[in-house]
This record gives sequence, C-alpha cells and structure tokens, in this order.
Amino acid sequence: MTGWARKVFWKDVATAKGPEGHAVLLDGRPLRTPARAALALPTAALAHLVAEEWRAQNGTIRPDSMPATRAANAAIDKVRGSKGDVTALVAAYGETDLLCYRASSPAALCAEQAAAWEPLLDWATRRYEVTWRRVEGVMPASQPPATLARLTNEVARLNAFELTAMHDLVAMSGSLVIGLAVLERAEAPEQLWQASRIDEDWQARQWGHDEEARRTAENRRQTFMQAVRFLRACQAEPG
Repeated sequence: MTGWARKVFWKDVATAKGPEGHAVLLDGRPLRTPARAALALPTAALAHLVAEEWRAQNGTIRPDSMPATRAANAAIDKVRGSKGDVTALVAAYGETDLLCYRASSPAALCAEQAAAWEPLLDWATRRYEVTWRRVEGVMPASQPPATLARLTNEVARLNAFELTAMHDLVAMSGSLVIGLAVLERAEAPEQLWQASRIDEDWQARQWGHDEEARRTAENRRQTFMQAVRFLRACQAEPG
C-alpha cells in the first residue's frame, strides 16, 4: 500500500518582498510552514532557492527533494523558538571537536590528520584567539573554558536560519571548527568535507569499501552540501 502524496496544484511560483521578509508565492498565495507560520525568509537569494524547489516539483510533491524548504521550515517552527538550546547543542561540538582527536598510529594516518586538521585549528586559533588541546585516542579531554565560551558566542550571533544550516554542517562533519570554516569561507566546502572524512576513508582503504557505508557517507555529504547552499543564500544581501 502506497502512502498518500500531495499533488502539484499550482501553476505559477514567484517571490515577493513583504514587511516580514521575502515570501514564496504559489499562484499568488504565500507559503506557510507546517505550523502555519508565514514562510518569511531573510534574503531574496533564500526565497529564490526555496522557489526553485517548488518549481521543480512535477506531478506529486516530493519533500525529500526540497532541502531548502525543509530547513527554512525548521528555522521558523523549531529553531527560532529554542535558539538558546540549539546554540548550546551546536557549540557543544567544540568540546569534542573531531580535529582535536588524533590517532597514535599508524604514522601515515597521523600524518594525514595533521596535514588536514592542523591548518584548520591554526586558522581558528588566529580568527577567534583561542587555544586547543589535542588528544591521542578517543578518551575525551576538556577544551579550555575560554575557547568554549568564545566559540559559543560566535554561534550565538547567528540568526535562526544560519543556525539551522550550522547545525547540519557541524553534525555531519563532527567538527565545530569545520562548520565555522564554512561560515567564514576559510576553505572550499568540498575540501572541508574531505577533511572530516579522513578516518573513514583511511579505514576504507585498509579494509575495503562497504556499499552501505558508502551510501551513508554520500547521504551525509549531500546533507552537508545542502547546508552550505542554504547558508550561502542566508549570507546574501537581503535584497
């Protein structure tokens, strides 16, 4: 038995600027979120990104093909009302940031980690005036409180839409530093994604590629890149 699917019922998709922000219109009617709030977007670029997804629907509506719409809905219905909690959740990744947890062997893996991760930690050190504790192995070690406080403040500065994207960037990569590097355009997003995959790619080269693991990794990469695109649209001029 197949699930019920909503049919495409509109002919025209447009965007318009209003007093609350940029709206997406289906046959002149503004979109609303699942909680029935106005889908008021902070930039024209984000409104166009959402509108593109609605224009691309054909026959039946496929929510899985509308990541920007889902993210915008989440920003308005969920993140905006619990911004402090989401900020704390995202900032907490700094305590156990992937880039600070290093292998003790083999030497080749250690070298790969250092080559990819040290420049990012050095960048974060300069950019935010913080220090880091590197750890060998998986046992957690506390980062300096001043570092965590500084980075928490940076996350807290984001608006609900930016924070929604940041959550996915950090959750998919396991690194607050990588998320901030995307935000600040410190390196290309694909390069940052590859930096987050060093351990997994190393294991795959040693033991062979598992198809299920490959699919999972690709799904995570797509989520990461969709978050990059959403964030870039949020960072555009309001219009």
